[in-house]
Amino acid sequence: MLNTLLIIFGKLLSRFAKAFNLGHGSTWPGHIALKVNPDFIKDLLQNTNTKIVLVAGTNGKTTTSLMLKSILKESGKSVLHNASGANLRNGIASYLLLNTNRSGKITQDFAIFESDENTLPHLLNDISPTFLVVLNLFRDQLDRYGEVTLIAKKWEEAFEKLGKKTTLILNADDPLVASLGKNSKAQKLFFGITVDYESNITDFAVDSVQCYVCGEKLLYTKTFFSHLGIWHCPGCKLERPKPSLEEFRHYPLDGMYNKYNTHAAVLTAQKLSVDTQTIINAFKEFEPAFGRQEVIRYNGKRIQIFLSKNPTGFNESLKTICDKNAKHVMLLLNDRIPDGKDVSWIWDVGFEDTIQNFPHITVSGDRVYDLTLRLKYAEEDDISFFESLKNALSNAVSKLSKDETLYILATYSAMLEARKLLTGKKIL
Repeated sequence: MLNTLLIIFGKLLSRFAKAFNLGHGSTWPGHIALKVNPDFIKDLLQNTNTKIVLVAGTNGKTTTSLMLKSILKESGKSVLHNASGANLRNGIASYLLLNTNRSGKITQDFAIFESDENTLPHLLNDISPTFLVVLNLFRDQLDRYGEVTLIAKKWEEAFEKLGKKTTLILNADDPLVASLGKNSKAQKLFFGITVDYESNITDFAVDSVQCYVCGEKLLYTKTFFSHLGIWHCPGCKLERPKPSLEEFRHYPLDGMYNKYNTHAAVLTAQKLSVDTQTIINAFKEFEPAFGRQEVIRYNGKRIQIFLSKNPTGFNESLKTICDKNAKHVMLLLNDRIPDGKDVSWIWDVGFEDTIQNFPHITVSGDRVYDLTLRLKYAEEDDISFFESLKNALSNAVSKLSKDETLYILATYSAMLEARKLLTGKKIL
């Protein structure tokens, strides 16, 4: 009865917020529900046949979740997905609350939830997922999360509580992630990549070089980016697990990092007995999530946005646009709550090896001067920088010819702000 009242109240509150333009209404209903009933999520999912997929990791959660959603919908399944990025407990509670039927029940075949790194251990107290997909662990928002080993320890303790009904889908190439399921009763499957690849970008953002089990320095026969690669420990002899999936016939998005996202989604779908052709059909129609290689037409010009929110993500975005022979690049750096207040991480981005490839560089955002200084130290002097994002966009777009693309690499809140200016619509 209590949950029924909370669902009714939450739906009314969300409608009120939207009607009066007071927000998206995606978190407050769940926040209130959890305050009144801390077991709201657990209670709501207790009597449902909906299969739960949790997707966790520093980078790639939204893209991987959306890929899996596309595959499942192509196979005829009904799917819930917290696509707005509300990946804390209150956001997930809200999403469940707002998607119940008239009887207050969750009836969809699947619910796919992205989980914030800090939230995941708490969420696993609420949810017994059918699948837990773990993509990677990189340094991100150190002022909020701390070092990756702190997150890993919390995850390891949470994974040990998982039962045999859960399947862990783990990245074999990330030694930290691959080591986390060793004491879990959950079933384990691994994905990775196998390519002949040699990066020409200096990767300062190597986040996990010691063995998580014994502390010995790891050895690599091949690295793909950051600390991801073919690894083994000379101390305790732990080594990269053999992946069940290392390559696929079709990739819907560019970039090495999106090969990992693709393999994670495909391996989960294969475990659910989805056939290869259905997966490919879904990928052929795949549209990226907002800000994740999303293409926007603005005043007849083509703009592509790459969310780049930490050193590893920024480096991979730079590699990807280098491969696209980018000429016009805009870099946006904010330091708001969703981005993290500490922006010292920009000194771990490998601008030295890439920035000279781009003839037209525009910089803006709340920390425009910090980022411009960083580029100066990378020996790049030809930079247009603006305090006003609106002026920055106008200047950058004016330099484009009809067949050229402006590539925007932006932190989270800066990406949302740029999208709002380009589309006239607010996501969150």
